[in-house]
Amino acid sequence: MKALVLEEYNKLIYRDVPKPIPNDNEVLVEVKAVGICGSDVHGMDGSTGRRVPPIIMGHEASGTIIENGKYVTGWSIGDRVTFDSTIYRLDDWYTRKGLYNLSDNRMVLGVSCDDYRRDGAFADYVTIPQHILYRIPDDVSFEQAAMVEPVAVALHAVNLSGVKINDTVVVFGSGMIGLFIIQLLKQAGCKVIAVDLLQEKLEMAKNAGAGTTLNAQSDDVPGEIRKLTKNRGADCAFEAVGIGPTIISAIESLRKGATLVLVGNLSPSVEFPLQKVVTREITLKGSCAINGEYPAVLDLISKEAISLDSMISAVAPLSEGAAYFDRLSKKEQGLLKVILTP
Repeated sequence: MKALVLEEYNKLIYRDVPKPIPNDNEVLVEVKAVGICGSDVHGMDGSTGRRVPPIIMGHEASGTIIENGKYVTGWSIGDRVTFDSTIYRLDDWYTRKGLYNLSDNRMVLGVSCDDYRRDGAFADYVTIPQHILYRIPDDVSFEQAAMVEPVAVALHAVNLSGVKINDTVVVFGSGMIGLFIIQLLKQAGCKVIAVDLLQEKLEMAKNAGAGTTLNAQSDDVPGEIRKLTKNRGADCAFEAVGIGPTIISAIESLRKGATLVLVGNLSPSVEFPLQKVVTREITLKGSCAINGEYPAVLDLISKEAISLDSMISAVAPLSEGAAYFDRLSKKEQGLLKVILTP
């Protein structure tokens, strides 16, 4: 089969590789659509340490089952499926507590690190454990189904936040995840403020449902938010970047007793304003991946309650994947989500 292989950092090669063989509890999926995630782009250059070559990346995908392992039940050849990015054990302590995203020895599809290596979906075929499969509704396309994973990441963060109708909520970072968080918060009846450095992204945030946008380069973000909230600060904030300055700005933008949900994790460690958090009783919540949000997201997409097509900048053959990775790494203007089709 053909695959897009990260042979060494910054070197993606479209070439022949052995076709994978499903284990007894796995299915073999013929990949129909796979999205390029920002983490894949950062993984390509080695900056995250979680895409150690050689590896086939790709975890936002959909396709058709073409082969079942010996113990697979409830799935048939030809079923249209998407799948979680987290591969977890069913007998894990955290899984049994309903926290499979935190399970020990979990793996992420398309990731290679010190602990494990699991080839992903930038390929003609990929093997997937049956317990992380989800059936695609008939009115949802393969391209749309390849977007379920990032929407589910956003929904998981929103579910953790405890936001209420009419809350004032600030979203720092208007990339893919930030834009989906904005859409979901708007549906939840929140007053949404979006913060970013790029005016182009702020325009997208406005289209996604943000009532107010602030440019972090030119605006006093905490000051402007206080003006909008009777000098109290926001009820909740989402940090969808993962760097120190935005985390500090988010904390400074919150009222006493508010909640900050940390979604971005670009930096392994950041400077932290401890006293501001302690003396104002700010609640910090880390949001990791997905924990059962796929069915809800597929339902939202089926009902056209969330906008996906406007997020997809290009649909291109997998053979052109290396070129699109290069364009994304250079932050080409107007290029948001790229879907590759093997």
